[in-house]
Amino acid sequence: MARNDYSECFTRPSPWVLRWKHLLPRQGEVLDVACGPGRHTALLALEGRRVLACDIDLTGVEALAELPNVTLECRDLEGERWPWEAERFAGIVVTNYLHRPHFPHYWDSLMPGGVLIMETFTEANMMIWEHPRNPDHYLTEGELIRLAPADARVVAYEEGLTPADTCVARIVLMKHAPAECYAAPLEAGLGL
Repeated sequence: MARNDYSECFTRPSPWVLRWKHLLPRQGEVLDVACGPGRHTALLALEGRRVLACDIDLTGVEALAELPNVTLECRDLEGERWPWEAERFAGIVVTNYLHRPHFPHYWDSLMPGGVLIMETFTEANMMIWEHPRNPDHYLTEGELIRLAPADARVVAYEEGLTPADTCVARIVLMKHAPAECYAAPLEAGLGL
């Protein structure tokens, strides 16, 4: 089998994020966890959203700091405590990154009505493409849905092979909020 080069996974916005970003509340800041080359930071900032982008190396996204609604933070998210204990984000975007100890932090750091959009590799991807090799960096079958908090509203969940030939699990979770906060966006998102 030909080897997947993963170029689309790291250079273009994730189709999953593109599909569900409309659910992110307009008020408040979005946290782009392990932002990499800044593909989601740029996408959201160009829509007028305030974005806090973090990664262990910000070399590839320094130009985005010139945008008035973007804040960059160099963070070793696996080597330090969760730095946003007191923050409440409108949304959190996590793609191609997995650090299981942060799952409770993602949820605690969302404001009521906030949305978590996540997509990352599964064990099947490692078995087919031999990437990522470290089991700490891929999800087992059904693991992502099991990691969802019991009080989360699961808006969408998928697991399997994407058109880009990667095996991923992806989820959109909404933190409890009064019905009027999310009824309209959900209807728009589901095509009702």
